[in-house]
Amino acid sequence: MNQQAVLPTKVPKASESTMFKILFIIGLCHLLNDAIQAVVPAMFPILEKSMGLSFTQLGIIAFSLNMVSSVMQPVVGMLTDKKPMPYALPIGLTFTLFGILGLGFAPSFAMIVLSVLFIGLGSAVFHPEGSRVAYMAAGKRRGLAQSIYQVGGNTGQALAPVITALILVPLGQIGASWFTLVAALAVILLIYIANWYNQRLITFPNPVKKKSTNVSKKQGLSKEVKNTLALILLLIFARTWYSSGITNFYTFYAIKEYSLTIKESQIFLFAFLVSGAIGTFFGGPLSDRFGKKNIISFSMLSTVPFSILIPYVSPTVAFIFLILTGFILMTSFSVTVVYAQELVPGKIGTMSGLTVGLAFGMGAIGSVGLGSIADWIGLQSMITWLGLLPLLGLIAFLLPSDQKVWEWNQIK
Repeated sequence: MNQQAVLPTKVPKASESTMFKILFIIGLCHLLNDAIQAVVPAMFPILEKSMGLSFTQLGIIAFSLNMVSSVMQPVVGMLTDKKPMPYALPIGLTFTLFGILGLGFAPSFAMIVLSVLFIGLGSAVFHPEGSRVAYMAAGKRRGLAQSIYQVGGNTGQALAPVITALILVPLGQIGASWFTLVAALAVILLIYIANWYNQRLITFPNPVKKKSTNVSKKQGLSKEVKNTLALILLLIFARTWYSSGITNFYTFYAIKEYSLTIKESQIFLFAFLVSGAIGTFFGGPLSDRFGKKNIISFSMLSTVPFSILIPYVSPTVAFIFLILTGFILMTSFSVTVVYAQELVPGKIGTMSGLTVGLAFGMGAIGSVGLGSIADWIGLQSMITWLGLLPLLGLIAFLLPSDQKVWEWNQIK
């Protein structure tokens, strides 16, 4: 038998195949990282009672956590676009480990803020490099790969109500220190990922970076690309402010308006966050099929009827609307990341830092702003006005189509 006859006519390149094992591990690490971050807002009802903190002080804690991540993520992304740093991943989670340990034993408001700064720093290092790993392991299925990665993070955030009900309510503040074990597990897994990442850089030097270097030096970003990035960031602002308001303050609203206990109120938040994680997963594959612009537009505008009506309906209907809102709104989460990465090819870390990092930053500003508004006009009024934010999704119609973005890159 001729040996050549049994060989396949075309062997797919290893760099084009989807590495599901790596995607699942980095997604799990994202889950562990964001579960640790979720401990901070999950502790708000505990800290509000034990330390007598105001809504504004709780907003400052959220601001401290998220703003560090917002400022540092684009910086880390730009640095690693120039020189990838595989072992920054486990080092970043080590910062998080020390932060969560400090949070469990912090005796004062100032020490709580210092501890969450360490957690935010670890997150700033993890997210752009984690997104790069997902991009490297994606092959041609970038939407799906980014969804697997991002759904890990959203699932970790969704664990906040469970963390509150099962750990923080019975154990109090010291219960946060148990999450050092979670951070240690993430560090071990990320050492494995870093080794794969490092080997990948040796085996497959970064072709996208080489391709885009001359473009960026000669032309920079065009006016069209800059305007599109501005629209994407504005959409992220609206989505993140709304999510921040629900995540940080809706439990207080449910306790006050529906006479629920802390544990019962966490069920509402859990429903919103879990449905958001599911929406994140489905968003990527749907965008691979129907287009990124279409999914972003659908996500923002279809949320509006439910977000506006939530404050006016019964607890049961509000619970259902929170599920629908979380699912629909978060279908665009991973899609905006991929859209930005394809808008500016070769700047994977920078675009991830901008889209995800600024999401954290806007959540930070939103936490302080919405907390102050709640102290000023009342929690019920703040939640009512919050429902109008998704209306900003109308600007999604101004985004260029996926085909147009592809054509821009061909012209370059």
